[in-house]
Amino acid sequence: MKKLLTGLAACTAMTGPAFAQMLDLEKDELTLGFIKLTDMAPLAVAYEQGYFLDEGLFVTLEAQANWKVLLDGVIGGQLDGAHMLAGQPLAATIGFGTEAHIVTPFSMDLNGNGITVSNEVWEKMLPHIPKLDDGRPQHPISAKALAPVVEEFRNAGKPFNMGMVFPVSTHNYELRYWLAAGGLHPGYYSPENISGQIGADVFLSVTPPPQMPATLEAGTIDGYCVGEPWNQQAVFKGIGVPVITDYQLWKNNPEKVFGITAEFAEQYPNTTLAMTKALIRAAIWLDENDNANRPEAVEILSRPEYVGADYEVIANSMTGFFEFEKGDKRDIPDFNVFFRYNATYPFYSDAVWYLTQMRRWGQIAEPKSDAWYDEVARDVYKPEIYLEAARLLVDEGLANEADFPWDSDGYKAPTPAADIIDGIPYDGRTPNAYLDSLPIGLKGEQIVVGTEVEG
Repeated sequence: MKKLLTGLAACTAMTGPAFAQMLDLEKDELTLGFIKLTDMAPLAVAYEQGYFLDEGLFVTLEAQANWKVLLDGVIGGQLDGAHMLAGQPLAATIGFGTEAHIVTPFSMDLNGNGITVSNEVWEKMLPHIPKLDDGRPQHPISAKALAPVVEEFRNAGKPFNMGMVFPVSTHNYELRYWLAAGGLHPGYYSPENISGQIGADVFLSVTPPPQMPATLEAGTIDGYCVGEPWNQQAVFKGIGVPVITDYQLWKNNPEKVFGITAEFAEQYPNTTLAMTKALIRAAIWLDENDNANRPEAVEILSRPEYVGADYEVIANSMTGFFEFEKGDKRDIPDFNVFFRYNATYPFYSDAVWYLTQMRRWGQIAEPKSDAWYDEVARDVYKPEIYLEAARLLVDEGLANEADFPWDSDGYKAPTPAADIIDGIPYDGRTPNAYLDSLPIGLKGEQIVVGTEVEG
């Protein structure tokens, strides 16, 4: 009944001057998966605002238990597509973990993650963090402030454990980046040892996002990197303190993608275009008029079928600010970006960054040429599908011509040093030179053999 009523509303809306033109769909009933995180918002909004129905798509959205179950569902065909970690399509396509050719025509967002530590760890970090004139901690906070705490744990014979959501997640790579920028080694992977803890100062392990606060409270981990609302949940529960957001770590970094199998894209090209159109419209809605629709978006996400966290918890990061400690709210208007800054365009340079981090930490065991990085990026990221969908929306009067990078070669301008916490710029066109510029991590011909780096 809900779908029927939404469909009638959509038909009524289409009597106006701007409306979606129906494509000849090869498949119109779809099941799409997601994890309970704020950045699944484009899927929820496309459903709730009737954008899927405008395209003739009858969509069921299904929350998944974890990222592996979600990926397996897409590969096995139980899910037609899903909200994915950006590293998942890339890792699957190159055969790291589950092997399958996954593609993305749509990048779901920028930023949106944070790193949180327990209250105990925070108290130990505080003496090493510079203060503002009003006594509050100065941000961004470097992992250099964590190093003495890790040393204290080591001297007491205790491992320092942190959680991240999946081995090829942005959260894993962002947490590793932050630690390494502060001189702490997060450990290597090798074909024989996929723990990611070879030579580690800090031991990282997988915890599903909604379980992060409870796992921290139980003392199983000493901190974690996760997407919202699970950093803010720690603040509301009084069990931990976020020390940095990924916006402060790397301004406007890429986050999730929408993933489908290459076979699906080939077999159902018009359906793929229709899904992409609906998601672009949802992203526009989420950011338009200086985020005027965010309170409504927060209400949608707070429902149990989507994220299911309290409205106040989700609003704390989704409406222009971020709370680090109770009462210490700071303006971060771009903490969640869904459309601004070409957030939805699947840039090859975003894909290349993920691949460099896989190589940096040994998930890609052997050295690769710059051409290889470009080839894999083009195999997975599909801006041509995105731009075709965008063109249809512009022609239908549902999007603005000026909002899309029509002439892009797929690579962003290099990220300047000032936008990254360690002051090292990133240029996706030269991945090996970028790897060579990072003090900690594999570079050149280096490989991990046993517990040692050779080469």
